[in-house]
Amino acid sequence: MTKRLILTRHAKSSWDTPSVDHDRPLNKRGYQSAPLMGKWLRSNGYVPDQIFSSSARRTVETCEGLGFEPAPILTSDLYHASAQCILDVLREATGDTVLIVGHNPGLADFAARILQNLPLHDHFFDYPTCATTVANFEVDNWDAVTFGMGHIQNFIIPKEIQQSALQLSQPLA
Repeated sequence: MTKRLILTRHAKSSWDTPSVDHDRPLNKRGYQSAPLMGKWLRSNGYVPDQIFSSSARRTVETCEGLGFEPAPILTSDLYHASAQCILDVLREATGDTVLIVGHNPGLADFAARILQNLPLHDHFFDYPTCATTVANFEVDNWDAVTFGMGHIQNFIIPKEIQQSALQLSQPLA
């Protein structure tokens, strides 16, 4: 059986709010890029049936912007989590298509370690805000997943979606 994993780093957050890191909200760009990424995921048939998110405000707001149901399972285990912690959360999943919304540097490290072959993309290793990886796994249950098992399906950043949308809206000469 095939399981699908979607890994999304939280959208761009604000540094203007004088609060603790956990409570930082998204900024204007973040509020724009999360719905854009959600639309792109839906248009490509990447729709999660289970969502895990860090409990940080910026990841929760990213989930809201993506616009998927069901509501995310919020866990502090994903707040600045290591690759191993993210794998431990994934192994608890029961959905066929699971979305995890988290933070760098752990999310980028996890994405690189979970895949058999890495995407040839200039931004994969820096994993910018709202970057998203889609990978398939030939397993019956998530608890069977180990590092190096994922088959890359896609990797995209919001800037590419925006550029593509701009090109589509340009009149033909």
